[in-house]
Amino acid sequence: MKIAGSNPAGGTELDIILPVAGLGTRLRPQTWSKPKPLVSIAGKTILEHVLDRVMVVEPEKIVLITGFRADDMVAWADENLTVEVEFVHQPKMLGQTDAIVRAREVSRKDALILFPDALFEGDFSNLATVDADVVMYTKVVEDPSALGIAVVEDGRIVKLVEKPKDLISKLAVIGIYYVRSMPALYAAIDEQMARGITTKGEYFIADAIQLMIDNGAKVISQEVTFWEDAGNTEALLATNAMLLDRGAGVAGTALRGDSVVIGPSAVHPDAVIESSVVGPHASIAAGVVIRNSVVSDAIVEAGAHIADAVVRHSLVGRSAVVTGSAKRLNVGDNSVVTL
Repeated sequence: MKIAGSNPAGGTELDIILPVAGLGTRLRPQTWSKPKPLVSIAGKTILEHVLDRVMVVEPEKIVLITGFRADDMVAWADENLTVEVEFVHQPKMLGQTDAIVRAREVSRKDALILFPDALFEGDFSNLATVDADVVMYTKVVEDPSALGIAVVEDGRIVKLVEKPKDLISKLAVIGIYYVRSMPALYAAIDEQMARGITTKGEYFIADAIQLMIDNGAKVISQEVTFWEDAGNTEALLATNAMLLDRGAGVAGTALRGDSVVIGPSAVHPDAVIESSVVGPHASIAAGVVIRNSVVSDAIVEAGAHIADAVVRHSLVGRSAVVTGSAKRLNVGDNSVVTL
């Protein structure tokens, strides 16, 4: 299904910039054979879920900053996007702003920058009229030590700290930024790199925006209503269950031939299910075949086959084959598991 913007109330013709070059090491083996944004969750790829939430801004173009398995991203965009797409390559993983600055020649006005590592819900309808140079989308969290945090005074962000050692704020920056002037951000990134401002050897966008703040830019916070990580196996399965609970799948219990589907679950109409129980919290993609099995709290990607197995709290990659009494798996694409 093609993804297109829709904003009947108007909006702003900005760009959406998506850095998608990362290796996705926390989600291996799923990400050996596909980029992390193309891993499935609750019936769609992570990237589809992200775009579903922000296409309301009606972007003029989408900029994909690619690296690992760039051809997969190009093929996905060609099949799924109707808006103009620009591709920019990041040859080496040197951090967030090393990726963003590579969009300099293709994105020269305002932009919404998103790192598709999590699922979220928020209001993006006011960007055309917002009174700020930068809007940083945030969420209050109990432990922000693995994230960046924002300190707010008099309605403006005055300090940003990437992965803080001390608890100075619980307002976490979640990887979504609206920038009114991309040239201003590029200039800050140039200064960041010239001064060698890094965190653990990588260039982070928080440090570049801090330079903008220090130079007088007005940076504000806007909280999202929902935000869940999808960066590792446990988080992916937990977020899959949460999205299904929130309506991404079908609730209730239904018969499917001689099988039972227990909701909430998302089962593609093309999936073949025979003499099995599927769900709850199962996401079953197109072309999947499940026979004589029980599958719950699991994500099963396109073309996988499961037979004579009990599969719970598991990830099963594309075209993988699982047979036997397996109970908990993380099986990559095209694998064969027989127990």
